[in-house]
Amino acid sequence: MKKEVKRLEQENLKSKVTKLIELTDYQDGAIVSRTIIDEDTGTVTLFAFDEGQGLSEHTTPFDALVQLLDGEANIIISGKKYRLTAGKMIVMPANEPHAVESVTKFKMMLIMIRT
Repeated sequence: MKKEVKRLEQENLKSKVTKLIELTDYQDGAIVSRTIIDEDTGTVTLFAFDEGQGLSEHTTPFDALVQLLDGEANIIISGKKYRLTAGKMIVMPANEPHAVESVTKFKMMLIMIRT
């Protein structure tokens, strides 16, 4: 049932003009995510991170593009810290360790292409 609800939510966004920043809301002490596209070839996911939240270091076998929509965050790639503010983006290379940490609460879009 949950997978069907997600699929319907994704279908409801097709051929509609929307503001990305309005598709996720902040929640106290949490990270909120919303999948916009989920295909075998890649995903587009929106995240809202409350202040103090982050993702611990990990790797993925694919490049991933992060674009900040609101707030401020640090993206750490192979031990090097990059500061992003709203409107800025960075590509996290495949197979390199990376992490995400909040500077303020922030929203981001993550695009991962799997092929």
